[in-house]
Amino acid sequence: MKTLNKITVFTALCLLFSAFQLSAQAIVINAPEPADNPNLSGSTPWTAVCAGNSGFNEYFVNITWIGTANAGNEFILELSDASGSFANAQTLQTITDKNDVKDFDTSFAIPTDTRGEGYKMRVRSTDPEKVGSESPAYNMYYMDVTSNLNISELGDGVPPGTVCSTGPITLQVDNIANPETYQYIWFRSGTELTGETGHTLNVTQSGMYNAYIDYGPRCTGSGNTDSNIVDVTIGGSGTGIAVTAPSKTALCSTDTETLSIDQTDASWSYQWFKDDVAILGATATSYTVDASSAGFEGDYAIEISGTGICNERSTAITITNADVYEVIVENEINMVLLPTQTQTISVSTTANTPSYKWFRNGVEISGETSSSLSISQDGEYHAEVTQTGGTCSVSSKNSDVTTVVSPASFEMTIDYTDAYTSCESTSTILGVEQINAVAADGTKTDVTSALIDGFSYQWSKDGTAVSGATGNTISLASNSENGDYDLNASVDSFNVDSNMLTVQLLTSETIAITSSGTVFCSGGETITLNTTSDLSASSYEWQLDGAMVSTTDTELTVSTPGTYMLAVDRDGCSLISNEIVVTPLDEGLITLDLGDEIVMPEGTSKLVTASGGTAYRWLDTNAVEISNADSITFTEAGSYTLIASIDNCEIVKQVEVSYLDTFKVPNVITVNGDGINDQWVIPNSYSNKADVNVIIYNEQGQEIVNEFDYKNNWPQSTTAFTKQNMVFYYKIRNASEVLKQGTITVIR
Repeated sequence: MKTLNKITVFTALCLLFSAFQLSAQAIVINAPEPADNPNLSGSTPWTAVCAGNSGFNEYFVNITWIGTANAGNEFILELSDASGSFANAQTLQTITDKNDVKDFDTSFAIPTDTRGEGYKMRVRSTDPEKVGSESPAYNMYYMDVTSNLNISELGDGVPPGTVCSTGPITLQVDNIANPETYQYIWFRSGTELTGETGHTLNVTQSGMYNAYIDYGPRCTGSGNTDSNIVDVTIGGSGTGIAVTAPSKTALCSTDTETLSIDQTDASWSYQWFKDDVAILGATATSYTVDASSAGFEGDYAIEISGTGICNERSTAITITNADVYEVIVENEINMVLLPTQTQTISVSTTANTPSYKWFRNGVEISGETSSSLSISQDGEYHAEVTQTGGTCSVSSKNSDVTTVVSPASFEMTIDYTDAYTSCESTSTILGVEQINAVAADGTKTDVTSALIDGFSYQWSKDGTAVSGATGNTISLASNSENGDYDLNASVDSFNVDSNMLTVQLLTSETIAITSSGTVFCSGGETITLNTTSDLSASSYEWQLDGAMVSTTDTELTVSTPGTYMLAVDRDGCSLISNEIVVTPLDEGLITLDLGDEIVMPEGTSKLVTASGGTAYRWLDTNAVEISNADSITFTEAGSYTLIASIDNCEIVKQVEVSYLDTFKVPNVITVNGDGINDQWVIPNSYSNKADVNVIIYNEQGQEIVNEFDYKNNWPQSTTAFTKQNMVFYYKIRNASEVLKQGTITVIR
């Protein structure tokens, strides 16, 4: 199964891998190669993937790699898109059991939307992460259609065999779902039509036409999609048939007009068309257009067919409606008629010299012949408009119906007309939402637009009329106006009460609380919270972290850290104060920008700034105050004290200022007990530093000192040295780097 060429390449990669001495985590993955399908007869690797016939979709590739994979590694076989890009690669297979097998075959199936000639494959590993080489491009198609196509002129699934036409026709594929999603190869008399790839074909030349679905140069033949053959004859000018000119083409509603072909032949068959659609049963040499039929207007033509001739259709004759005019109702189509009241309804029209008749409940109203009508009864009214002038006389149209009701009662609903949320909004507007006229049988008609301005109104709060509130809306802008609102409306003898709405506005007042401090300096200390707002007539509660802690203290004494606020009831709404956060004292709140150990060259100065406090005092070595600002400039070495205040608490910090040593790290010490150079003393930029690590090794590389905050105390007096001159090694480092390193010679 493996070719000589593949063995050679694999061997070369192995040699290259060894030559570069790749680490245990390195891995090289070759491009996957087509392999034989062991489940099929024969032993030939595939050269293109043509899946889908009888559901077949099983292919194999050979994968080779070198290096070392970790135990949890997976090999993932990936497929590019049709252009060869892996930007959105699809996984074909995941292999988890080949981490010790350098040469293996694996199966895969292509996705069912795979169609193209530029697909590539590659393999990547997950541990270590490595992307292998890409394969060459392959033809890959999933052929979801593997049966014969049908092409026809009408798209009705009936293969025509032959088509004869005086002009171009369109052939189309009509027997598969979503034919527009495929590409096709069209042929005329055995010659491929270059560039014709759609599911329809505009045929302008005579010939024998057929089509295939285009599954690429390697797979189309195995797709079995070749269509039927349609023999198309595109004729010359034909016999020149026409529709004899009718006496008129603009018809009135009482008219008919017979259309006829200008020549006939006993061997012909006939078909009349209206707007390019065949008229059912219209197969004679003439056709009568009846203007009393709705939608008669259109373009009429006749088509002939017969043995030995091409189908030929005449030029269309356009028939129009001479009766076209409008009747428009000028009033509301739903109206309410109150007792003793009259209403006027009217229509307008574009008819030529119109006359009018009015009807109530389908019965003509005698003597009413104008475009308007005064009514005093309920019912359903319409006007009949007759055009008595122009081309068409005595043609009539009815207007739309106007429904007029006499109500047995009214109902009215009110609502918030703007965005409103209880105990959040500080203002709102209430207004009429809808007015319905209710008939005796319970039928309701929306008459809001017609009658909203005809009612008299009175708003009430908690059952009591609100002085001056007599419009169809009421504006509320204060929590003092909170309550239950309804609206009474009256018109003529009718009186109606609306639904009730509850208004709960939040006061615009603010509640502010203050405290005697925000930090507990020590255990047992207390802080007092209070407010300037009058709580004597209010319900309220003090809250700690959202939970109630007191409902009776106008001034709250607290000893527990947390977030405090005050909630006061204002007309049923909770008014929330600002928050005060009380915390225990934390010395870390006071910080120095240069730290509390300052090293500077002698003769220079250092500016140090403190932060986190509300006041500061700087003291020198003799406890004399030298500054009360947040910053101080040191010019001399010494021990200084910072006393920082946070509210009523004080935090004390010691600041050590020293001069920068000018000597270097010594590389020789003499341990003869004379008190001079007996210990390894390093500059103070390295010694006594909690973040500096000092390490000393003996001649055998063993650690004998490993300390942070080195105190310049090595060697100890008890340290024994076995030789006259011994050499030690040291490193001085911080968390990120080695600061100094070298040797120490101990002379005894």
